[in-house]
Formats: sequence, C-alpha cells, structure tokens
Amino acid sequence: MDAPALEGLKIISSQEMARIEGMAYAEGASEKAFMEKAGEEIALAVEDFIERYDLPKTVTLLVGKGNNGGDAYAAGVKLLERGFKVAALHIYSLENCGPLCKAMHEKFRTHGGAIRHAHDEQALKFDAEGVILDGLVGTGFKGKADGVLALAIDCANRSGLPIIAIDIPSGVNGNTGEVATVAIEATETIFLGLPKSGFFLKEGWDHVGKLHYATFGLGEKYIADAKPMAYLLNEENIAEQFPPIKRSRHKYQAGYVLAIAGSPGMPGAAMLSCTAALKSGAGIVRLFHPCGMETELSSAPYELIRQGWNGKDMDVIQAQAARAKAMLIGPGIGRTKEAMKMLHRLLDAIDLQVVLDADALFFLAEKSSWKLPKGSVLTPHRGEMDLLLGKALSANKGEKTYLELCREYAETRGVTVVLKGAPTFILHPQTVPLVITRGDPGMATAGSGDVLTGMIAALIAQGLDARSAAALAVYLHGLSGELAAQTLTSYCMTASDLIDFLPDAFLDTQTISKLG
Repeated sequence: MDAPALEGLKIISSQEMARIEGMAYAEGASEKAFMEKAGEEIALAVEDFIERYDLPKTVTLLVGKGNNGGDAYAAGVKLLERGFKVAALHIYSLENCGPLCKAMHEKFRTHGGAIRHAHDEQALKFDAEGVILDGLVGTGFKGKADGVLALAIDCANRSGLPIIAIDIPSGVNGNTGEVATVAIEATETIFLGLPKSGFFLKEGWDHVGKLHYATFGLGEKYIADAKPMAYLLNEENIAEQFPPIKRSRHKYQAGYVLAIAGSPGMPGAAMLSCTAALKSGAGIVRLFHPCGMETELSSAPYELIRQGWNGKDMDVIQAQAARAKAMLIGPGIGRTKEAMKMLHRLLDAIDLQVVLDADALFFLAEKSSWKLPKGSVLTPHRGEMDLLLGKALSANKGEKTYLELCREYAETRGVTVVLKGAPTFILHPQTVPLVITRGDPGMATAGSGDVLTGMIAALIAQGLDARSAAALAVYLHGLSGELAAQTLTSYCMTASDLIDFLPDAFLDTQTISKLG
C-alpha cells in the first residue's frame, strides 16, 4: 500500500483566495453569512487561547475599515454572548468603512459592546489584561502601513498583551510576506479557509506566530479549485511515512549509509551527521575520512565505522557503494582544491543516492555541469541556494519569485532541494513545494544542518524515496528542536542536543498518529 500523501492544506496567494470566494458569491453564497461564520470560529479560537493560558476573559478588538474589521466585530458579538468583556478600538471614521464592517459595528454596539474611536496615541490605550484581536487590515494589504494604521500597530505591539491576528497580521503583505514599515507581532494567527503565501515568505514568518485554522463556510469544491503555490506538510499521518520494520531484518537491510565527511580540524560535522544517521534508523554507517584524523575522531560513537581514505582510490568506495543504500557528502570536507577534485571523482564514480550538504554545495555551485546521481538531495540554506542559482538569480529582474527560481533549479537538475530555514521548503521535480513549519529558533546553531543531512540519508537507506525522506527528516528534525528548546531553552541548545531528543521526536510522532 502506498504511503498517504505528504500534502496537507493548500497555501495560496491572496488573489487566489479572492478568486475562489468570488466564485462562491457568483453561485449564491452570502458574504454576510461567511462573516458571521468566521466570527463564530474566531471567537472559539480566542476562547480556547484564553483558557489555554488561563488569561482574564477580556478582549480588545483592534478594528480597521474593511472586512477584516467586520470579522473582528462579528467575533466580538460571539464573545459577548459567551460572557467575555469586549471593547473595540476603531481607528477610522465609520463613514469610511465598508458596508459589512458598518453592519457588524452596529450589531456589536447593540449587543452591548463598548466602542472607542481611536485616531491618536492617547486614545489607543489597551486594557492591562486579556488579549488583543487584530482586525485592522487583511490579506489584500499591500504597500506600507502609515498614519493611524502604523500607530495602532505600534501601540498594540508595545502593549505587552498577546495578539491574535485575524487571517494575517496587519501590515504583512499577504502574497510576499514583506513588511514595509511595521506589522503586528502576533502570538497566533487565525487563518480563514486556507493559509496565505505571505505567512511563509520574507518577514511573514516572524509575525504570524502559531497558526490556527478556522473555516468560514466556503464549500469544498472551491477549495479544490484553488491553485496552490505550496502545500503544508500533512502532519496528521506523518507517522505513516516511517519506513516499515521487518522482524527478520539484518543491519544491511536496516539501511547502510556511507559518509564522506570531515577534514583535519573539522571532525565535528562528520560525527554529527553520522551519529544522526545511526539514531535515525540506519543499521550501519561507514565514515570515509582523510587519513590522519584518527585521533580527532576518537570520541565518535563506538557503532560508527571509521575508515581512512586518500580521496583518490575509487575502488574502495565503489566496493562499499555496491552494498550501501545511500551516501552523504559534504559536512566538514573543507574547500580545498583536493576536496573539490575528490568530490568530482566521487560523483563520476558512483550511482548511489546522495545527500549533498555544506562544502559539497559550494563546489557544486562552482561546477554546475557536474552530473548528480538519480534521486540526489541537496540541503542548502538561503546563502548556499543563492550560490547554486548563480546566474539565474543575478539575471532575474523580478520576473520570477525566489521560490520559482528554486523550483526551476530542482526541475532542471532533477534533484530534491531542501531549502532550510524557518520555515523549510522542499522542492522536487514535477511536484508543488512542501512547507514544513516545525522547528525552534534555537536550531540556528552550527551543526544543525549536519544532523539533518544524516537523518535524510538514513531514511533513504531504509527505503524511502528522496522527497518522502526529506519531508520526514525535516519534520522530525524540527520537532526534536522544539522538544530540546522546551527543556534547554532556545538560548542553550546545540546541534548535538537535537540528536539527544530524536528518540522523543520519533515517539511523539508515532503516538500522535495512533491518537488520531
């Protein structure tokens, strides 16, 4: 039986959202009914947030003049009905507001909601407790926040209160994620229907906080018609992506990984990647390292096979490649001419699936004509990806987005690209990109990428295809980072801590799947 699809919710542009909503309206859907439903869902999410963090049942609506403001008022009505104390700060004159915003303003008022028109800093005063519900501007916002809008955003950010954004944090471009001046720094974002591309691009990810899904009644046929720019990873069945384990297997069947890593003075990257491979299920890992590094590698795990290699004798490598299932190349190999020649010989000599990282990517960027084995995985961060794109990036004058250039690279080279970052994108030929949002800022530390490289290689060696191995590894890597941060904090964690928390990540993932 095939593994369940990796694709979860579609990620779409704000224009695409407007298009499918327009289709619904053309076929008789009610914009007001959508807003009422959105308000109900938003109110439930706000109530859940307040209960989760044991906060006072006090909500301040921050209201603009469009439908985003109408959503805030609609949610305010539902919260009033649930016994919450709700007040609204409305930053524009009512005559400048859209018809639905005006209608919901009146409904909120007749339900006993307090409304203060706040056009200056003195009036933009928040309660000392509870939460702020951001309904200033929505996903169609472009340009820069200025005037009273910028002032309201700044005051909210300085309030010290948790902020829950409706659909998108105000000030963030719904398509590009750009923030021209200021934007709401949301604790959570309640996105309506489908997540928007701006959440995951440029500055967007720094502003959205935790993402929370809410429906507003848009029919499934319109969701199905939406054209995605990417998909969120389907986390609900991620454990079903795990490679199966046979009771009778031996270590070579469990997965044999070869590693070309390390150089004098840089043993750490090799040990991190190889240890991560062992801890991710590989039955055997053999590290080929430059001769003379034996002392530097003496603290490596007992289970790691270490073999000195001169970088030239391909017979040695090919003999093991005939038995292995995957190879990782690059962590800590250095950027010398000898290392470059060694990499070229390797890529010419082997037909094994490889995971290329770090210094190997540097050489690949310089030598774009080098062939790569089928099923190769590249794991660049943004700076390395810039090098790989090379002339295509410098020649681009805004005709294509960065993500489109990355997709073209993956397609042209026939490789899976893991574009590391927060969040991480997985690009694979003839597929829509995957976005994986797991992780913690503490993972921005030397060696984290080496750990991921070993994990991907181990999962390929256990029989997963390149895209599935990359997706599962990135997910587990990110979850391990989250678990490490809960114990160690984002300040104190290191790359080796990610390996220590891998068993917890594997267990948590499998438990979540069983619980449904």
